[in-house]
Amino acid sequence: MTDGFKCGFVAVVGRPNVGKSTLINALVGEKVSIVTPKPQTTRHRILGIRSDSDSQIIFVDTPGMHRDAAKAMNRMMNRSAASALADADLILFVTEAGRWTDEDDDVLQRIRQSAITSVAILNKIDKIVPKEALLGHISSMSQRHGFAELVPVSAEKGDNLSQLLKLIPQYLPASPALFPEDMISDRGQEFQAAEIIREKLTLNLRQELPYGLTVQIEQFDRDESGITIHAVIWVERDSQKGIVVGKGGSMLKRVGKAARLELRERLSVPVHLELWVRVKENWADSERDLLGLGFDAPGGRAN
Repeated sequence: MTDGFKCGFVAVVGRPNVGKSTLINALVGEKVSIVTPKPQTTRHRILGIRSDSDSQIIFVDTPGMHRDAAKAMNRMMNRSAASALADADLILFVTEAGRWTDEDDDVLQRIRQSAITSVAILNKIDKIVPKEALLGHISSMSQRHGFAELVPVSAEKGDNLSQLLKLIPQYLPASPALFPEDMISDRGQEFQAAEIIREKLTLNLRQELPYGLTVQIEQFDRDESGITIHAVIWVERDSQKGIVVGKGGSMLKRVGKAARLELRERLSVPVHLELWVRVKENWADSERDLLGLGFDAPGGRAN
């Protein structure tokens, strides 16, 4: 490592559906978090690691902080996000340019309480029309808090991300790298497989059902012929099981094919994927069930 090498944790926080995962994937240069148009897609605390010649930035993708924490899963997601914020060297507060909600204000209050250096990210600037209106949104954000920087970006289009990457190391401590330079995430292939299956389910299922299901990997074996994966899709009610399976198994086949194709591309080997759907009533409101299904523990990640 050269003298002056910087390394630290950057918590990416914001309300649901502002583009946190899309931003991290773009900054890391690889897909480390699944992305769907639906809020609360991210349920786990995930590290995305970017290594350069003079720095290693460890992005912490967090579940969106939200007011509606009626179920245990939502409360655990909020605690996971708050924990990431408390442990960070720098905070990226992601908002949607031109839109401010009460949930944005809730997240900002947490940032103020943390006293950690924060950078405001106005995302989705490609949707601002006319472009001149962006100046007013930047001015409004600058008045909300004493941000160290304020950076308008489009995570989806890649606009202004190079500027953001240049300024982040300035706010990180001098430190050797904490992860190997070829490592892009702290999550292994089994976790990635479960998330990709859940992503395909979320993209294919409508309305609220995606929030009532989760995916658990029961078998993940690699041999000379490729990788064999057996996964269970847990739902909360029998009626949901029928929707996930679909008429004649059509939905399950569609989801399985989409997940298998992406896994084959990402893992660079043939993938044999088997999916089952099972019912576990009210799993999203039981901390014991959530921990058993791999959700983040209140004080950190569950083993």
